[in-house]
Amino acid sequence: MSSRDAVLGRIRAALADVAAEERPEDVPVPRAYRRRHVEPGQDVVALFAERVADYRANVIRTDEAGLPLALAAALGGRGARNLAVPRGFPAAMLPTGAWKWHAEPLDVPELDALDGAITLAAAGIAVTGTIVLDTGPGQGRRALTLVPDYHLCVVRAEQIADDLPDALARLDPQHPLTFVSGPSATSDIELDRVEGVHGPRALDVVIVDPTPTEQP
Repeated sequence: MSSRDAVLGRIRAALADVAAEERPEDVPVPRAYRRRHVEPGQDVVALFAERVADYRANVIRTDEAGLPLALAAALGGRGARNLAVPRGFPAAMLPTGAWKWHAEPLDVPELDALDGAITLAAAGIAVTGTIVLDTGPGQGRRALTLVPDYHLCVVRAEQIADDLPDALARLDPQHPLTFVSGPSATSDIELDRVEGVHGPRALDVVIVDPTPTEQP
């Protein structure tokens, strides 16, 4: 008997007492799984910042007034000068000075020649340190954050959800959703970590708090 036959035989045996007319939708499936892993009263913004940093991303917290300075600090730390900017990104956020902002549309070779891209986010997930992009205003298409080697993302504190179910409830499932948990990274069979294989090698996240924060 082949392995395939053995597997199919076990499936048939497990279904032996199921009526032929029964359909999958006839049997209710319990959904009482745990929906959140954040303790009551826990600071979800601080948790998000901690988890993002665990992925080797750089995290800066600021307030609205200090946002351009925080972005300038992130870009200066990376030596990034030429960056792609998606449609709908507020121009008032962008620092002035040595940076050159390249507006979409940009083709793949143009994106590949830039130092990086700057975007907003659709949501953040505290418990996993994940950023969610849905191609909305200020986020751009997927290629914008996958082709360049560096991604600078602005996440507002109020966009940070406790856990995945909470985040999904805030998002439109008809939009193309991209979940970003740190810089692009993978490991080979020897468990050697390689970054930048299928996305940006470096990620900076600037969290905008609603109350004044110590400036970077």
